[in-house]
Amino acid sequence: MRLKRYLLLILVPLAMRSQNEHTIDSGDSTLHFRTFGTGKPLLIINGGPGMNSEGFSGIAAELSKLGYQAITYDQRGTGQSIVPKIDETRITMDLMASDMENLRKHLKIEKWSLLGHSFGGIMAAYYAAKYPTAIDKIIFSSSGGIDMDFTTYIGSTVRANLTKTQRDSLDYYQSKRESGDLSIETLKNRARFLANAYVYDKSKAPTIAARLIQINFDVNRLVINNLHKIGYDCAKSFSHFKQPVLVLQGKNDIIKIRTAQAIARAFPNSKLVLMDRCAHYGWLDVPKIYMDTVKSFLNS
Repeated sequence: MRLKRYLLLILVPLAMRSQNEHTIDSGDSTLHFRTFGTGKPLLIINGGPGMNSEGFSGIAAELSKLGYQAITYDQRGTGQSIVPKIDETRITMDLMASDMENLRKHLKIEKWSLLGHSFGGIMAAYYAAKYPTAIDKIIFSSSGGIDMDFTTYIGSTVRANLTKTQRDSLDYYQSKRESGDLSIETLKNRARFLANAYVYDKSKAPTIAARLIQINFDVNRLVINNLHKIGYDCAKSFSHFKQPVLVLQGKNDIIKIRTAQAIARAFPNSKLVLMDRCAHYGWLDVPKIYMDTVKSFLNS
């Protein structure tokens, strides 16, 4: 399966300042998280799968200025969230949702809002289906969606956002990686060409590339396999979910607009915002529109 090439990931650093850093036990694993500011709790779920939360510190710090306690965390097996062994028994959607719930209980939070970007949106939907009463609001930011539809097209939309030269170069370095060449040179060159698919403003591609080389491919593979194993599909889970939902989507994203529309249809109290000249990273391509929309929704 070639989906693992095209990662639904990455938030990019706006600032790396964290205020508080902690770990908790979550089952037989250790969960690492950071908090920014005080006030209403807002959990920010990064993309991936297989990425740490380092790139989310900037947006967490920014949103904490609105009177929120913004929380970021490393998903199990990434960053400083340690599991005894990275295998199919410990990297599952159910365990990842349990980690989130264990964190909520540890922080003594009755209800929190969620901002899930890319794969983080998939994680937000899965958590919401299991723990709907724990949620105040949800923001889906360029989300992978509420079912597996994105897997039918993601490879082609990534390639459509690249020039022929970029596609050919990506194929070359991807084939080297798949042949076992995990040298930093190969990973950096692969990331350099792939990053162009994720942004409309190509001057921002180096920022994306710097994060792409941090992927844990084992975690990525195991999560995608688990999504297929469980038949991930939350489309009919939210007919009674009344909390406000914001769906933010770039018109030039690798995620098709139909995925954002399906999310919006699934939630009775949702709002869909489509952004022009914007790919997978609204805060990079159209930062004012993206941040103003998020802030207005959270403050409403």
